[in-house]
Amino acid sequence: MDRNRIIKKGDYLYEIPVTYKKGMLVPARIYASEELLGTMDDAVFDQITNVATLPGIVNYAMCMPDGHSGYGFPIGGVAAIDPEKGIISPGGIGFDINCGVRLAASSLTLDDIKPRLKDFVDAIFKRIPSGVGSGGILKLSGSDFDNAMVKGVAWAVEKGYALKSDMELTEEGGCVKGADPSAVSRKARERGAGQIGSLGSGNHYLEIEIAEKKNIFDSSTAAEFGINEENQVLFMIHSGSRGFGHQVATDYLGEFAGLQKRFGYNLPDRELACAPFNSPEGQRYFGAMNCAINIAFLNRQLILHGLREVINDFFGSKKGLYVNTVYDVCHNTAKLENHVVDGVKKKLLVHRKGATRAFPPGSRDIPGKYRKCGQPVLIGGSMERGSYLMAGTDSGADSFYSTVHGSGRVMSRHDAKKKYHGRTVQQDLSDKGIYVKTASYSGLAEEAGGAYKDIDEVVRVSEKGGLSRIIAKLIPIGNIKG
Repeated sequence: MDRNRIIKKGDYLYEIPVTYKKGMLVPARIYASEELLGTMDDAVFDQITNVATLPGIVNYAMCMPDGHSGYGFPIGGVAAIDPEKGIISPGGIGFDINCGVRLAASSLTLDDIKPRLKDFVDAIFKRIPSGVGSGGILKLSGSDFDNAMVKGVAWAVEKGYALKSDMELTEEGGCVKGADPSAVSRKARERGAGQIGSLGSGNHYLEIEIAEKKNIFDSSTAAEFGINEENQVLFMIHSGSRGFGHQVATDYLGEFAGLQKRFGYNLPDRELACAPFNSPEGQRYFGAMNCAINIAFLNRQLILHGLREVINDFFGSKKGLYVNTVYDVCHNTAKLENHVVDGVKKKLLVHRKGATRAFPPGSRDIPGKYRKCGQPVLIGGSMERGSYLMAGTDSGADSFYSTVHGSGRVMSRHDAKKKYHGRTVQQDLSDKGIYVKTASYSGLAEEAGGAYKDIDEVVRVSEKGGLSRIIAKLIPIGNIKG
């Protein structure tokens, strides 16, 4: 791409005009600093301008500061679609539907954990299945699986695997409406039935983190989110819908690819294969995707349940022991939301792929206890550089209240494995006081810190660009990797 065509609109905002590429309906916007813009490969700009050609797209195609190239959309891509005129695109959601993050705050402190860290991490690794093809804590089939697809975390509450507060402090209450099990293929059911309550592979993890006072930047909001003690221990779970969501995406991408001519679409990238949202095909995919969203919510809930069991085994005698959900947030979805466009409230289908919802203070779509301070936003970093807790802000309206989801890669998995060695990465982390247990040393090499952008810069730009505001940085001390 000729980067001279990119127009700087502000210190942290760049735009590619509609004249850049035939078929663009709206400009493409990139939230970034000059440093982060320089880390983005040309495929990012090609993909986000392709997104700008999608029928029904409103205002802008957008890429977040952690953006890097993906399938169809770039990772970090956001597109709001008018559902009456526009489409739904599996490439704008991703294969790991509702890949997301759960953060839980505990009554434990570093002094409790540190003497037993290795044994504790080993016990979590043994309890929580991880790795390619791993089974889950539960195996569901028949009507049980159908009910879980429809109810999400509510199913776990009914079965005793969740507290009511877990459900209340999950995006959408842990259950999106419109899930349609009849739209899910037999193969997707077979792949997903035995994987509920498992991390999977890739960049999925369960991390033990510490909140230090020096890294809390808004103490009052941090306290609202349950962080109120020096060296408090938190747990971050990053996982999604596993093989279930992957198969749902695969099924409908294959179906849609053969229907583009019938729909009258001539998009610049076959990976953007889509269907009119209100068509029978679009509605079937939406129903199946919502099933996968709910299964991912349930998956992270079951992981938390298993974690609580291990914590109780190790620290059950500690007075006042608790492990409370702070929030659970998605970053691979398409959801119907109300937004204001040109002064008029409209219902839009917001695709977020590797991007996080960040609703502002006062929003009726976030839990009541957080309406004063805004929605918690969970930003996973690399294993060595820490993660962030942020909050939604009023200034996020232009991005349809969307923000970053993590560090964002600067190196492909293939290149990372050529440069780093898993055992060396594990030892380097150990030398820094971070004990990591992994199902695959090859997978650990893919996730080396050097394969990712600087998380501090990513969240700084997110805040300076008005997407979300920083509350606290969380420092890792232990991690289990898929």
